[in-house]
Amino acid sequence: MSTSFLRKLLIGAATTSALLAAGHALATEAPVKKKPVAAKAAAPLPDLAPEQVAAAERVLTGPLACEFNQTVEVAPADKPGYFKVGYKGKIYVLAPEPTETGAVRLENKKAGIMWLQIANKSMLMNSKAGRRLVDECIHPTQRS
Repeated sequence: MSTSFLRKLLIGAATTSALLAAGHALATEAPVKKKPVAAKAAAPLPDLAPEQVAAAERVLTGPLACEFNQTVEVAPADKPGYFKVGYKGKIYVLAPEPTETGAVRLENKKAGIMWLQIANKSMLMNSKAGRRLVDECIHPTQRS
């Protein structure tokens, strides 16, 4: 064997040993603690216009049985006039929007969610996708 080949072999072995030793030292050090991520505070809800407050008085609250054995829960939110709508483990805060047809419409434009309540049923829609999430939701007062 040539001297240069032996020299390269020894240098490679020394480098490998040094890397293994450094890796072992890193593996035995205490783990680095990550700072907890602070939860973003929800922006305060804006005050509602008088026509929105009037529409809020007609919203039917409580659990509503919907098609395919699904349920939507509508409840007053912390700020008067707003409502929490729960569906499939998610809760949306919606504000009433006035309509010319007499239907009750609750909407969260940022989330793209709309609750539409008419005389005989209610439905939850994804207004961004333009489709219904759940339909045929019936409150006891809509049944009669």
